[in-house]
Amino acid sequence: MIKATLTGIVTAMSLATAAIADTEIPFALDWKFEGPAAAYFLAIDNGHFAEQGLSVEISAGQGSLDAIPKVATGAFPFGFADINSLIKFLDQNPGAPVTAVMMVYDKPPFAVIGRKSQGINGIEDLEGSVLGAPPPDGAWAQFPIFAQENDIDVSTITVEPVGFPTREPMLAAGEVDSVTGFSFSSYLNLVRLGVPEDDITTILMADHGVELYGNAIIVNTDFAEANPETVTDFLTAVAAGWRDAIADPQAGAAAVIARNPAGDVELETVRLQLAIGANVLTEHTAENGMGRIDADRFARALVQLATTYEFQNTTDAPQYFTNDYLPAAELLMLQ
Repeated sequence: MIKATLTGIVTAMSLATAAIADTEIPFALDWKFEGPAAAYFLAIDNGHFAEQGLSVEISAGQGSLDAIPKVATGAFPFGFADINSLIKFLDQNPGAPVTAVMMVYDKPPFAVIGRKSQGINGIEDLEGSVLGAPPPDGAWAQFPIFAQENDIDVSTITVEPVGFPTREPMLAAGEVDSVTGFSFSSYLNLVRLGVPEDDITTILMADHGVELYGNAIIVNTDFAEANPETVTDFLTAVAAGWRDAIADPQAGAAAVIARNPAGDVELETVRLQLAIGANVLTEHTAENGMGRIDADRFARALVQLATTYEFQNTTDAPQYFTNDYLPAAELLMLQ
């Protein structure tokens, strides 16, 4: 009788553990499986999601405008997307059940990437040049703010609409002098195309007056309200994944290539290191940990956005971001 009871208890405990581990969470990235996605794969491989009772499946995306609707419709409870795109989405879709819950790119990777051999050594060289810009590009969307903050006469710039697949090849071929894009992606794409590293100029907009934030973890608010502890558990694992990626970028790149065999570990290691150094591990996050936003800076960012986007509704930070689901501060420290 005792043996049967113990067997029943063990069986029940095993079933309970399995049930917790089987909490399946689809997670929508904004882009391909590249170096900056390493933290999420490390959170899987190193057991951080499992420790929180989560089984996470990561899907590649085609930009923030792809990831945000996936989360808003409830197809994915979590996603990764540019908060500036989210702000505009919510202005156009008031009340849509989606919000940002953890800032990841404290400094956005929006950049202008040029070639010195094409005459682009700095901001002052953009006037009179040819700029390649994909119309849906997030960096191009913020270029007017960058231009305004740096007194660039945009009328002197010839803007060449380009596609994402042709952006860097056109710059490599000298058909344009610079392009807009994410700093870590465009830079390495050029290197892969054979452009010498010392011929590349990277102008990060965040270093030149653009106060916007970058990509954040977003969540379906209906899901979050029903499962607040799951959201916190997910963010706890994400922070742990980023600590692992910062401690060992090569291992992070290897985790990416395990899902993207066509990629290159060395290239994705560098791409990840660039994202960590310029976008994730900033002075603010080193001191305060990742995830939170500064209210004053966010207010200034909304003002900057309003110079290039006509809001249909009043803007208020809590519409777009909440700290409510973040884990304890010590769990958000990156080093």
